Amino acid sequence: MSQRYFLQCSYKGTNYHGWQIQPNAISVQEIFEKTLSTQLREKIAVVGAGRTDTGVHASFFILHFDSNNNQIPDNFVYKLNSFLPEDIAVQKLWRVNNDLHARFSAFSRTYKYYISTEKNPFKTETSYRYLKPLEIEKMNEAAKVLFEYEDFTSFSRLHTDVKTNNCKIMIAEWELESGKLVFTIKADRFLRNMVRAIVGTLLEIGRGKLSIPDFRKIIEKKDRNLAGASAPAQGLFLVDIEYPGTVFNLG
Repeated sequence: MSQRYFLQCSYKGTNYHGWQIQPNAISVQEIFEKTLSTQLREKIAVVGAGRTDTGVHASFFILHFDSNNNQIPDNFVYKLNSFLPEDIAVQKLWRVNNDLHARFSAFSRTYKYYISTEKNPFKTETSYRYLKPLEIEKMNEAAKVLFEYEDFTSFSRLHTDVKTNNCKIMIAEWELESGKLVFTIKADRFLRNMVRAIVGTLLEIGRGKLSIPDFRKIIEKKDRNLAGASAPAQGLFLVDIEYPGTVFNLG
């Protein structure tokens, strides 16, 4: 009988066409499947906690896989890191019950979007450089409006295969740190392109191009064409995923 494993990892998405396997482009999922299959000497398929888009990063990511090998050695994480490319790292591996799922067992995810408010050559691949002045208080006021709604069709990529565009947002706030502006958003689930579309629209509010009533109208109309352009991928990080406590207590 096969055994299910959860793997905690992180990756810099700059060189990848997102998490999900693509027919003619390199993806993070493909890298893991090839590396795990080689190391375990069996064909391994991996399931990720979500689908990050091209150029999006993850400082915390969970995947699961099933293996016929029930005695994976203690140094397996070290071995994996030796074979994985420099922009992908593994932090932890553990056995879980076979009914646990990296994607469907998660009950929340948290993203951060980083904006550089000054020119910094070391952050070009991990933040969005935006030098125009912004009214951060107004952006935070608009972010609070998100708590009043559940249907976020206006911030979803068109023609996706999801059954519902409803999400429950728990945190949405901007913070100004030294040399950067950080947007944190937490929800039970996210639609494709949702965070970047929200950030792009909130930036329009920060520049005075949209008002708070405009923002409400955009959400209520459920029309992606009314929202702002999506913020660039390089500023977005998946930073946390929450699971039932039992997931992390199994050996």
